[in-house]
Parts: sequence; structure tokens; C-alpha cells
Amino acid sequence: QVQLVESGGGLVQPGGSLRLSCTASGFTFSSADTDWYRQVPGKERELVSTITILGGLFYAASVKGRFTISRDNARNTVYLQMNDLKPEDTALYSCHVRNVRYSYWGRGTQVTVSS
Repeated sequence: QVQLVESGGGLVQPGGSLRLSCTASGFTFSSADTDWYRQVPGKERELVSTITILGGLFYAASVKGRFTISRDNARNTVYLQMNDLKPEDTALYSCHVRNVRYSYWGRGTQVTVSS
């Protein structure tokens, strides 16, 4: 059974940090590129960051320099380290795992940045 389970979200003050995790099971995680997306109700889902199977990286301009994506294939896990969080980072963060054969989504973890 395919599963993607995100964790690590929560309430944090502006300037704080969180580390999101997404752990996969039921498929070959190491053969897939992985993305973190975020969505705010009423807005389009936004691609935040990508890490490919070869280690290629992408960051949205709004998070570059503050967020770091990484993966641990031995643990079937992708991480998103988020530093210097801002209120506009508040969203539901979801991981996405994809290759030419499949595309899987997690349910998401809520991040709220507020004082």
C-alpha cells in the first residue's frame, strides 16, 4: 500500500523554524523526484521546492535562502528545513513523489506562522 505521511508542521512565531518530514512506503522512493507544495485556501497550489533523484534542486523565489530541501533514501524520507519563517509562509504543506510511472501525494501538514 502506497503511503506518504508528512509531519513536523505546527504553530511558530515569525522568525522561527520548522522541519517538515515526508516518509514514503509501498513503492521505490529512491527512483522518484520529490517536491514540496503548499496551498492556502482560495489560492493556487504553489511549488515550494524540488529535489531530484540526482540531487538537482529547485526553490521558489519566495523561499530561496530560507528553506532547504533534502532527502534520505535509506529512510525513504524527504525533509524541508524552514528557517526565518514569515506569516506568508502559512499554508498546508504537502509532499509529492513522481517519476514516469507514478505520482503520489501526501495529505499535508499545516504550518501556521503567527505571533
